Amino acid sequence: MKRVAFKMKLKPGHEAEYKRRHDLIWPELAQALTEAGVSDYSIFLDEETHILFAFQKVAEVNGTERLPTNPIVRKWWDYMADLMEVYPDNAPVSLPLTEVFHMD
Repeated sequence: MKRVAFKMKLKPGHEAEYKRRHDLIWPELAQALTEAGVSDYSIFLDEETHILFAFQKVAEVNGTERLPTNPIVRKWWDYMADLMEVYPDNAPVSLPLTEVFHMD
């Protein structure tokens, strides 16, 4: 398993709605992520900066490169676009983070 971390940005004032939508995550989206090899997925919010820190484990052999073309993922991005900083196609602005320390 690879550990992957990235950050995104939530628009101020949308914290509760962002959490509510994720509390009700669509089963077909969760299934698409699982089928792509994603597990142990968490998102944390820095309430001071509105930065979302995401962490997930990804299988060594995975299908995550296909997720951006998955219709359910695209639909989720459209659904979440009013809450986050996004690109013109509604993909979240997501910046990878470099791991500098890990301890099991």
